[in-house]
Amino acid sequence: MSLIRLLQALAAAALVALLGNPAQAQQASSAQDLVALTQQWVDQALAQLPAESSALRMQVTVGQLDARLRLAPCARVEPYLPPGARLWGRTRLGLRCLGGETRWNVFVPLTVQAFGPAWVLTGNIATGHALSEADAVQAEVDWAAEPAAVVTSREAWLGQVAARQLVAGQTLRQHMVRAPHLFKAGSPVQVRVQGPGYAVTSSGQAMSAGAAGQNVRIRMANGKIIAGIVNDDGTVEANL
Repeated sequence: MSLIRLLQALAAAALVALLGNPAQAQQASSAQDLVALTQQWVDQALAQLPAESSALRMQVTVGQLDARLRLAPCARVEPYLPPGARLWGRTRLGLRCLGGETRWNVFVPLTVQAFGPAWVLTGNIATGHALSEADAVQAEVDWAAEPAAVVTSREAWLGQVAARQLVAGQTLRQHMVRAPHLFKAGSPVQVRVQGPGYAVTSSGQAMSAGAAGQNVRIRMANGKIIAGIVNDDGTVEANL
């Protein structure tokens, strides 16, 4: 599990544990009260995160409820995390009235930021360009600004190629780079085919471009199509 996924899961678990405590259900008489309670609940949940989150500086901004909304007074408001919601980026927290003449349910918008070290591009990068040391510098960025995971180590991007056009100032994220292709579609490739008790090396034709670790399809000399994994040297390992 990536660090981002881990932090998302930990933050959600902390909030669920916090909100599962009946003592957290509190009284509110106005929209301002609800916003204040939301800030309190989320701050408490993030404060419970374990040491795994120490690399990031978490910051929560609570949005406003619709000014046209008129809610009946409630002696017991309970917060909850809506299905599919997570404490990461732009999200929301549900609030429901459990102790009032009129039951109601509203959602308060949240923005959860997670500041930490990452790599930022120093200039524009063309699709297919192999990234070098000069193409990125380390800086503190908001990991939660986008859903995709950030690239945290130099080794994860150095020598990789841009999967699309990139712009100066962008934070490098995993979907932005890929391993360089070792062969193109239609290129001849060496294939090592393994089966029960045997291993045979033969040649075939790549049906798509291939990078190290990628699953590709190869058309063999007899016309049969097999699938295999690209090795670091550009050969393909297949199992039958």
